[in-house]
Amino acid sequence: MYLLYADESGAVADPSQPYFVLAGVAVFERATHWIQRDLDQIAARFNPDVPQSVQLHGSPMRGGRDMWRSYPFAHRLEAIKDALRLGVDGAGRPACTLFAVVIRKSALSGVDPVEFAFEKLSSQFDLFLRRRYLKNKDKQRGLIIFDKASTEPRIQSLAREFKGGPLGTKNYADVPMFLDSRASRMIQLADLVSFATYRKFSAGDNELFDLVQPYFDAEGGVAHGLFVMDGPPHATVAATGSIAQASGPVMFPG
Repeated sequence: MYLLYADESGAVADPSQPYFVLAGVAVFERATHWIQRDLDQIAARFNPDVPQSVQLHGSPMRGGRDMWRSYPFAHRLEAIKDALRLGVDGAGRPACTLFAVVIRKSALSGVDPVEFAFEKLSSQFDLFLRRRYLKNKDKQRGLIIFDKASTEPRIQSLAREFKGGPLGTKNYADVPMFLDSRASRMIQLADLVSFATYRKFSAGDNELFDLVQPYFDAEGGVAHGLFVMDGPPHATVAATGSIAQASGPVMFPG
């Protein structure tokens, strides 16, 4: 089974934050142990005795908030970078496949950004699973695991109609599930990917994003796993309430 751990960046209700990002880290179930072990080692730099008490979250780490204020910026930034580099295994192959939906909130008209991002991320992961089956006859199913965050009630309401509904497909094992990020290093890694993506689009800061860009799901130069809705309003709601228009995936140079 492939697990997609997902988290968000950007507050939907905060007008000072123009973007909302929902990002995910997809990994084969047997690989999670090794990635989480390496993330524990990064956390142990800051608390060797109880590394489990250290949460790897992008915004407080970079901003030096809470426990992070005691550590130099260079050390905090390097820890974020080292965590993001875990998307590659020791042989230089991708250990994770990344997904992200980036929305400039002003580019949506009458559409809930959380609902839009949820639907798009679900579709991205479904396409990933379907392509694996068509190419390699890989019959693995998928499961999406969200962080318990401020948007959780909204996502949970969407999740109830997920499997068997308009979004549900045979490629998913069950409806999305929810974990407290304090208990899951993989959710924390998803947070770091989301934060890196948010920094690129909200602040024009590529320093972290450049580490993850090569690992978004892609084929033939098209980054299926990175969907960006930017610019002036161009998404509308049809009479049924579904999204009528949207921009497409990002093209990467070949």
